[in-house]
Amino acid sequence: MDDSPLDRLDGRLIALLAAEPRIGVLECSRQLGVARGTVQARLDRLRARGVIRGFGPELEPAALGYPVTAFATLEISQGQGQDVRAHLASVPEVLELHTITGQGDMLCRIVARSNADLQRVIDRVVGFDGIVRAATAIALENPVPYRVLPLVAQASGTD
Repeated sequence: MDDSPLDRLDGRLIALLAAEPRIGVLECSRQLGVARGTVQARLDRLRARGVIRGFGPELEPAALGYPVTAFATLEISQGQGQDVRAHLASVPEVLELHTITGQGDMLCRIVARSNADLQRVIDRVVGFDGIVRAATAIALENPVPYRVLPLVAQASGTD
């Protein structure tokens, strides 16, 4: 088996899908110069391997009315991880949750409608017995938004 997670065609296919998310398999095959079946097989393989997780729209929380982003580092009580995870998953404003090393046990990205609303969200996040302490930092700007395409280019040799 090839030890590279992606080859050049995979990289070109992913870049094309990122640039034109509504493109069809037939048009992908035309633009990439390969058979439709090849594109479909590659897509199926990339999805099965978890490289491509979905084809849904990318949403912007600010456009949905949540312009404030913050990161909360949480310290939790020993043995409470599962319960805390379930609690945080029930809070709509918690966009991501990571278990971490270093200061704290968990890091979550949260959004709010305003700075005042952020207090409500934080109160809901920390209002759970398994959470001992929280430290929150408000994000001022996002000069390098979440991105994966540079990794695709590097992994596939298309950079």
